[in-house]
Amino acid sequence: MSQKYSSPYEHTCLRCEQTVYQVDKVGPLKDFSFYHQGCFKCLVCGSKLTLRTYYNNQQNHDDKEVYCQNHVPKTGPGTLDGMSVGIKSALAAPRTNHLVNDQIRGSGKGTLDVDAIGIKTALSSPRVSETDSRNRESLAGKFDASALHIAHGIKATKLQQKYRSPCAERTMDEYLDEDIQRSLEMRHRAEEDDLYRQFAKKRVEEETNVNQEIKEEWEKELVKLTSRFQHQMNIRRKNIFTDEEKVLTVRHQKERKNLEKNMTLKLDKKKESLTKKLLEQERIATAKLVEKHSQEMLDLINEKRHELAKLEGVCYDDKDGYVSEELVPYPTHPPSPTPPQTEKVEIYNDPTVFTELDQVAINVAQEDQVTFTELVRLLIRDCHSDIEKARALFRWITVKNLNNMIFDDNLNADTPMGILRGIKHGTESYHVLFKRLCSYAGLHCVVIKGYSKSAGYQPGVKFEDNRFRNSWNAVYVAGAWRFVQCNWGARHLVNAKEVPKPGNKSKSDNLRYEYDDHYFLTDPKEFIYEFFPLQVEWQLLKNPLTLKDFEELPFVRSLFFRYKLYFPDEKTKAVLYTDGTDAATIQIGMPIKMTSCLIFHYNLKVFGSDVDSHEGVSLKRFVMQSVVDNIVSIRVHAASNNSFLLDVFANVVTPQEYLRGEPMKFKSVGKFKIVCKDLQTVMVPLPDCASGEWGPTKAIRLFGLIPMTHKDALLFSSRELEIQFRMSRPLADFMATLHKNGVDEKILSKYVSHSVDDDFVSFHMSFPEDGQYGMDIYTRELTSHSPSFDKQLLTHCCKYLINVSKNN
Repeated sequence: MSQKYSSPYEHTCLRCEQTVYQVDKVGPLKDFSFYHQGCFKCLVCGSKLTLRTYYNNQQNHDDKEVYCQNHVPKTGPGTLDGMSVGIKSALAAPRTNHLVNDQIRGSGKGTLDVDAIGIKTALSSPRVSETDSRNRESLAGKFDASALHIAHGIKATKLQQKYRSPCAERTMDEYLDEDIQRSLEMRHRAEEDDLYRQFAKKRVEEETNVNQEIKEEWEKELVKLTSRFQHQMNIRRKNIFTDEEKVLTVRHQKERKNLEKNMTLKLDKKKESLTKKLLEQERIATAKLVEKHSQEMLDLINEKRHELAKLEGVCYDDKDGYVSEELVPYPTHPPSPTPPQTEKVEIYNDPTVFTELDQVAINVAQEDQVTFTELVRLLIRDCHSDIEKARALFRWITVKNLNNMIFDDNLNADTPMGILRGIKHGTESYHVLFKRLCSYAGLHCVVIKGYSKSAGYQPGVKFEDNRFRNSWNAVYVAGAWRFVQCNWGARHLVNAKEVPKPGNKSKSDNLRYEYDDHYFLTDPKEFIYEFFPLQVEWQLLKNPLTLKDFEELPFVRSLFFRYKLYFPDEKTKAVLYTDGTDAATIQIGMPIKMTSCLIFHYNLKVFGSDVDSHEGVSLKRFVMQSVVDNIVSIRVHAASNNSFLLDVFANVVTPQEYLRGEPMKFKSVGKFKIVCKDLQTVMVPLPDCASGEWGPTKAIRLFGLIPMTHKDALLFSSRELEIQFRMSRPLADFMATLHKNGVDEKILSKYVSHSVDDDFVSFHMSFPEDGQYGMDIYTRELTSHSPSFDKQLLTHCCKYLINVSKNN
């Protein structure tokens, strides 16, 4: 029996109160209202509207209707009174402070005094922190961004509005002479050079000791070998024959060669072990020195800030820094680690707000700077907040593509380029470099050590050794400690035939530097999925996790958060066990607005191997992916008693790009381990249909083909079945194919047909026998130039899995 289909994209039209589908939808508009495209007309004159020409009634917040410009309700032509733009209540509000009312009201027409322009308020108003809350209360629901369509402008300036401070807005040139900072850097460089000389001296000493140790051991073993040979020769000398003597000599020579070979291998291993040991010691010593130098640089910057503050009459607090009447400045001393009160999206929700700043970092990266003072000054010269400073440093590091950089062997190890060369060769690290740069910019930064789910990690792996040890940073900006992972944020140079070499001033307009914005100021609740600090307070979470909790968290990547995906079941873990049906299901949620363009895919392999088939059948045919509403379900059926690795991919592809057949590059959003300990039944693969998702959602997304009878991907049917769709736009040519394991597709072709009646297309199936069938549906746009019914000219529309029984 057919079922009435309720589309996952249904909303109700405000005008006609009928269902609005995704392909025919206008909205959401005021108060989340929707219209049919045909109903999107002026309520008064009936003229057709667009998103650029419609107007809402700003005088009545309960009126959700749309109007043209001529008929939108107005107070009166040319009038700006208390009813206009929703400020009546603001005018009538009690004058508890003069921040709002004095700026709106004047003493009289033509008057220009302190009341008229709000100067009186600025002179006598209390602190902003005290007045803001009262203003928000008096204006709540009366004068907002949506009323005047200025939401975009507010978002664009949100970064500057919320987190700038008087001290941060000062450029460093205003309070710290460049020569003074460079002088301190030169002193630091001398100390580093001395440390590097100590490293080199110790390496020589340790290598000499190892060589001497191996030499002495070699000589002892050689004496033993020679003595044993001489002893054997002396015992047999009276009865020995020439051939036997030759055999003993050959054996001795062979044993000598083996000894020499073994001692050489032993020497190499000792040297390798020594190198690792010394490298670790050097890293620790370098980090310790960088910590000392960073603090000295911060002390110098704070001292100069203090001097400027005194000159300008701002009081100074030895513990917390400057105390301003208006805004809290950047702290002098690093605060204790606590969870941030605001999320990244509240600082900025679109990286394009940093476009100009990012370009500065890219331009600076084309040159080689000799000193950190010069480098950081170039990067932060136009920065007006701590966030912008951190951003400039982060982008400079992520622009530098170490894989393609060529370094001069004579570089000083303690210059910016020398540090980058050290990072490339494993003697330096990104996190220490970022900390160093932050100190030159006057920012508090720490290096955090712990575990990470990095390259080579697989879901379910325990952190029992040092294989996945890692380090990252937290920088204090926007009033809180926030995570930065420069190494993972660094990407590569694309759309470029040649990578610029250091010192090359030539630039090309087709250069585009990719990076991963997720790893800049990452929220703790997202960062914890990939990084686990050894010190629990640096999780920056209100409810910290244990190492076991971290191991059990789903193994997701940055793309998971970029697409704002989530797990509907908060108990979802990295390792899933099959249920009584020998299957496990993963569900991933996505934002409603992404349902029309976000496509998922998957790959299944035997865990710990590259085997992706079972008895000659692809393991993909044991996976069923479907989409209902905004939830993606991936059900994995175990083909055998084994563990499997499920890799889930996603990509944003518009329907137009998909239909044009443009290349799609799917990237991993997460991996899961599926464990089947005891297979209850022998699983058979799904019918050999087209790859990808099951169910009608794909038809809605690509062709606006609305299923009227069956919304589920899995159907249970008798021998006769009809599936009906409604076309929301003209489509030409349909074709359906049936598939069943062990049956030729050509034999099944006569059991499926279709018919078109006005805007409806129906597919009729008469199954020859019981069993499991798969049905593929193909179609194409009416604008296609070829009238052929050839399957190759059609695009796959959707597919159903049908369990047929004559008893259904």
